[in-house]
Amino acid sequence: MKLDEVQTLMEELYGAADRERGVPSTVAWLCEELGELAQAVRKGTREQQVHEFGDVMAWLASLANQCDISLDDAMARYRENPP
Repeated sequence: MKLDEVQTLMEELYGAADRERGVPSTVAWLCEELGELAQAVRKGTREQQVHEFGDVMAWLASLANQCDISLDDAMARYRENPP
């Protein structure tokens, strides 16, 4: 799945609810999922890691959608002029 497809899927599945929740709450959920990913990477199974990577991507896409940011655009600098 490409990044724009991830954003489209998250918009279709959760867009209205995500906008109602708002950016601050979405950031909080993203941070919580990052913590769960960190724990899964340290102590979890591969299945748990895959699950948590998916959750982080979903919340990141939701946040980008709410901020009207394309993840493709955000990643372009890594292709064009990596930091």
